[in-house]
Amino acid sequence: MSVVLRLERAALGFGARALWEGLDLEVNGGELIAVLGANGSGKSSLLKVVLGQVRLWSGSATFLGTPVRRGDRRIGYIPQQRLAEDGVPLRGRDLVALGVDGHRWCVPIPSRVRRQRVNQLLSSVGAEAYASTPLSSLSGGEQQRLRIAQALAADPRLLLCDEPLLSLDLPHQRLVSDLVDNARRRLDLGVLFVTHDINPILDKVDRVLYIANHRFRIGTPDEVLTTDVLSDLFDAPVEVIRHNGRILVAGVPDHDPYHHAEQAMVR
Repeated sequence: MSVVLRLERAALGFGARALWEGLDLEVNGGELIAVLGANGSGKSSLLKVVLGQVRLWSGSATFLGTPVRRGDRRIGYIPQQRLAEDGVPLRGRDLVALGVDGHRWCVPIPSRVRRQRVNQLLSSVGAEAYASTPLSSLSGGEQQRLRIAQALAADPRLLLCDEPLLSLDLPHQRLVSDLVDNARRRLDLGVLFVTHDINPILDKVDRVLYIANHRFRIGTPDEVLTTDVLSDLFDAPVEVIRHNGRILVAGVPDHDPYHHAEQAMVR
């Protein structure tokens, strides 16, 4: 397996407060790593580091052997689900096309080639039926299909998923999870998948990065998602319950004094 992303002794924070420090992480091609933790623990901030939008306090982050940089199209990004507002003129295929040539200012690619590429991407996520439908008329799950296609437009080596299942119902959570999983297997992508709930992707996850209390643990779900490990991370009693193939984490402290500060930092 080839390493696509490497963080070494990485530390990040805001003001004088650390989000996490001493993070050593390698993401391999074809590997899906779930990033878990409370609000404000630094999950989304980690993705911002990889996207070159936020600088580390210390340590290094390299993508395909070179320092991460802003605007690297070999890194695909799927954001949280946000419904398009009524009246937005974009159609489904227009959103996908932004991933094909939205970065170009002066030299658009030929229309036939562009159209073929957009059609190919729409087909890869099963979205041909609403390619010409206005975004505002599509459901959250349908819009997320299109955002996956958009993220794959530049043939990335790494896919960053920032809470892509948020606000989706269970059938659409499964659909979006399957599409991401199929893409990473087909294209040998490394995937960092930020989520609050691991259950929709539990059968797809290779490893878990759990961040809490400025610290972290990395390992398989069975190694990390245990009562002892999470109680140690949170420095508080936490119970992990497994039932019918699902995992419930009970007792995680719900107060989070760093949440708003982190959100301000990553905007």
